Amino acid sequence: MKNTNKILAVLALAAGFAAVSCEDEPDRYRIAEGIPEVHYIRPVNVEAADSLLTGAYMDNMICMVGENLRSIYELWFNDQKAILNTSYMTDNTLLVTVPGTIPSLVSDKIYMITVAKDTVTYDFNVLVPGPAVSSMACEYVAVGEEATIYGDYFIDDPNVPFTIMFPNDVKVDKIKSLSKTAVTFEVPEGAEEGKVTVSTIYGTSESKFHYMDSRGMMFEFDGLTGLTNHGWHNQLITTDSDAISGNYLQLGDGEAVMKEAGDWNDGKFAFEYWCGSWDNPQNVTSGDGIALHNLVDFTDFKNMALKFEMMVPSDYPWSAGAMQIAFEGYDRVTLSGNPIDGFNGTVAGANAWVFNGDNGQGVWGRAMYRPWVSAEGGVFHTDNKWITVTIPLASFMYDRMGAATDVVPSKSEDFASLTIFVVGGGVNGIECTPVIKIDNIRAVPNR
Repeated sequence: MKNTNKILAVLALAAGFAAVSCEDEPDRYRIAEGIPEVHYIRPVNVEAADSLLTGAYMDNMICMVGENLRSIYELWFNDQKAILNTSYMTDNTLLVTVPGTIPSLVSDKIYMITVAKDTVTYDFNVLVPGPAVSSMACEYVAVGEEATIYGDYFIDDPNVPFTIMFPNDVKVDKIKSLSKTAVTFEVPEGAEEGKVTVSTIYGTSESKFHYMDSRGMMFEFDGLTGLTNHGWHNQLITTDSDAISGNYLQLGDGEAVMKEAGDWNDGKFAFEYWCGSWDNPQNVTSGDGIALHNLVDFTDFKNMALKFEMMVPSDYPWSAGAMQIAFEGYDRVTLSGNPIDGFNGTVAGANAWVFNGDNGQGVWGRAMYRPWVSAEGGVFHTDNKWITVTIPLASFMYDRMGAATDVVPSKSEDFASLTIFVVGGGVNGIECTPVIKIDNIRAVPNR
């Protein structure tokens, strides 16, 4: 009762500022006089229309059924105001989305306010979902360093505190900041590879991502797989105080220019891993030159994502050129072009056809990653921190100019080689001399 009285006081004040327009428009929606009456509330889905609701989760749409519902001028769930769309309001039905903000004062009531400032209540529970864990800013944060996890409904309650657990029941003790959609904390001693679990008073959720994910690892540049540069170029693979986990690949050197249109500059901005060897027949089944689909299972590639850690220093930001990322089968590129045992199709040799468009291969589907497009001022850097980049393999669907193409990977054999080339893409930016550091290139399930 105490909360109800507080909410009614708030609503009365809010209604006092309301005003009604009386324009003479014959087709204009008009608020009805009188008092609304709600008979029941049901789901919007017609197939479930015979199910009555006594509560609903935040951000879910419901259908209120009753009489004179056009007399509702304001609608509140607890102390949170809902957005009314007159296109969804009739005398007998009203479609509305439950507000997505957690109420401060809980009365478990809907308040319907008329233009005459009369208030009608209806018993209804606003349900708060359990936490949703969507991503980690960087999946390779070392023990003792700060990490950030993003999601929703991260709620801390005095009686049931917000908690984060790493595998083997390793609990986070030092939470630095917490909001509804993000939490920053210190990675605890004993944290090991695996899923992260978040718990609130409303439930528990497990991440899809893995902390320190080693699944589907293709290039970690430390000798674990033996896979480094394997093509025309030998880009810098190094380690220093910026390193996140041993050696990393670097594209650009802070002097090589990337022009506005991302002009061709393969000297510093292309990384190739072209499978195969100089043997005849080529070896694609083991060791240096192994076909990537023989290293990682790409059978369910439509439900997988390419991931890697990336750092773009603030002194060498990125503002032009798309990072075009293409997987390629034997028919598009191999190291030598020599025959491959068990494969009777075309075996292409070393080439840049996918990226320069020669031989009709510029339409082959690839990912286009250009975070500078949406960055402030069109200039992107990671503030000298490492981030995790996630690109679903289902989005490898663009040609070399950034247009959609239907010539895309369709089978695991299309994932034999990998080329990363910062070039073109069809969107102009700002001339720059970027440095892009990359580590832990992997292909993992995204569900």
